Amino acid sequence: MTDISLRFEPPFARIVLNRPERRNAITRAMWRALPAIRTAIEAREDVLVALVQGEGAHFSAGADISEFDEVYRDAAATRDYGDTVQDGLRALMDLDRPTIAVMRGVAVGGGLGLALACDLRFCAADAHLAITPARLGLVYGHAETRRLVELVGPSRAKDLLFTGRRIETEEALAIGLIDRRIETALEETVLGYARGLAELSQVSIRGGKRAVDAIAAGMSQETPGFRALAEAAALGPDFAEGRAAFAAKRAAKFAFRGPTAPLAHG
Repeated sequence: MTDISLRFEPPFARIVLNRPERRNAITRAMWRALPAIRTAIEAREDVLVALVQGEGAHFSAGADISEFDEVYRDAAATRDYGDTVQDGLRALMDLDRPTIAVMRGVAVGGGLGLALACDLRFCAADAHLAITPARLGLVYGHAETRRLVELVGPSRAKDLLFTGRRIETEEALAIGLIDRRIETALEETVLGYARGLAELSQVSIRGGKRAVDAIAAGMSQETPGFRALAEAAALGPDFAEGRAAFAAKRAAKFAFRGPTAPLAHG
């Protein structure tokens, strides 16, 4: 078993952190694996939702501190490591289908950053979260800081970054850091939600993901790319099937499985 694995269980893919003895601390090699994982998922038409989770009792305790002497040994190593982490997070953010972080136990530091890179975060009620660079003398990277600000706003983001404090799930839900707080049956709840997504139009879901991400990143006015995305959906087979199913009072059988690209922000 590798330290990070990709398991296909159509219509799902599971990205699994496989270091339970280290509370799934994330190594440089694990960050480096994420772009290839994205490519492998996008190559599969039968995979409609990606789940990101940790093996065992925890999501992730963050970056593997045992590597720090090596990855921060000098300026060149520091730059290379930072690029590796950011490339990994962006690969997960840019995946063309929905991603859900399945969070139990601890989700701390870089581990929480990985969860922030997902579209949604479903969290066991007894989990706890923290953003801890201030406890180490580091600064959270751009991708994870941007997502944090988008989710909780600038003031709350500063509070969490300044203090490095433990965040209980009730507060995390209230401020928008997580999307669901699950008292029991976390896995079953996530799978039920994901199955619902798999039954709907992937034109709508993937297009909606691209649209929201572009607007969150600064697209303040409609662009030609945005208009083309909406018009292609209106002229496509999924909308025709949706209309026909509605008229016939039957469940729609949506066929679209194609890729979508991120929208340009300008």
